[in-house]
Amino acid sequence: MADNSVRPGKNGQLGGFLRSLASDPRAVGAVAPSGRALGRLMARGCGSGACVVEVGPGTGALTSAILDKGVSESDLCLVERDERFVEILKTRFPGVRTVHGDATALSEHLEDLAGRVDFVISSLPLLLLPDAAKRSILAAAFSLLADGGAFHQFTYGGICPVGRGTLESLGIKASFLGFAALNMPPAFVYRFQHA
Repeated sequence: MADNSVRPGKNGQLGGFLRSLASDPRAVGAVAPSGRALGRLMARGCGSGACVVEVGPGTGALTSAILDKGVSESDLCLVERDERFVEILKTRFPGVRTVHGDATALSEHLEDLAGRVDFVISSLPLLLLPDAAKRSILAAAFSLLADGGAFHQFTYGGICPVGRGTLESLGIKASFLGFAALNMPPAFVYRFQHA
C-alpha cells in the first residue's frame, strides 16, 4: 500500500501534516500549514544570493515562499525533526539540502555554514517551549548567522515568543516585523538580531 505522506501533491502534504499533528501536537505547534500571506512576511528580505536556513519547515509551505523570493535551492537548507516531514520535503524540494535533526544542534548539523547565513526562518513553536530550549535554539541559530543576519519567527500569540531575560542573556533584540491577518490562524512575525 502506498504511503500518502510522502506524495508531493497537496493531499500527501496535508496527510503528513495531520498524522504528525495527531501524534505530537506540541512538537508541530500549528493547527494548519502556513498560508501564503505568512510565507511572504516570513521571507521578507530574502532574495537572490541570500543564504537561508529554515528550521521546522514541516511540509514546506514557507519553503515555497522563500524560493519564490528568489533564493536558489543551493542556498537553502532545511532542518526538520519529524521524519515524516523530512520525506515530504525531500520529495517536494529535491535540490534543497534537507537535514533530519533538531534545531538545538544547528551548529553541528550545518557546521560548514557557521557565520555565513543571512536568514534563519523558524516555524518552531517557541511560545510553547521552556526558556532553556528557546535559549539553546537561538544560540545555535545565531552561531550560523553572518553579521547583520536575522532570525524570523512567527507566533499565534500576540506577544514576542521570547522573553526579555532570554534575549538580554544572548545579546539579541526583537522587533515586530508584521501581522499576517489572512493566515489561518492569524500570525504575528518577529525579527531577532544582535543588539
